[in-house]
Amino acid sequence: MGTISKNFSYREFEESETAKARGITNVISSFEVRDAVRELTNTVLQPLRDAWGLPLHINSGYRCPKLNAAVGGAATSQHIKGEAADIKAEHPIKLAQLAYDLGLPYDQMIIYPTFVHFSHKLHGEQRRQVLYNKSYKGRRITTKK
Repeated sequence: MGTISKNFSYREFEESETAKARGITNVISSFEVRDAVRELTNTVLQPLRDAWGLPLHINSGYRCPKLNAAVGGAATSQHIKGEAADIKAEHPIKLAQLAYDLGLPYDQMIIYPTFVHFSHKLHGEQRRQVLYNKSYKGRRITTKK
């Protein structure tokens, strides 16, 4: 499908080691998913990348239903809709803090020990939820009062 923004492509969202290992074809095959990926990229990921000043690596982006099941994803995962991406980070809390401080329009931001999950609804209001995976034991986001 090509380039989404100056630093992201649709191919990055489709890449999956699990899909390769299991012979799963994980390709964006609908306009709705393509539009959701583009919206997530243009409103959350690219502005975050611009402010971060370093490359951001997508661990997991779009997941077809078969891939989502293979990785143990929830049946309602926003990854299936193209509305979510997991971004690898050496210091996830710093990336998450930057996204929070920038006021980016994410739906959910979930901090894990090695990555941050960002989601953005294609339709509807963004909840701006900050959540922490049970395996994450580090510091928390500093919120503005």
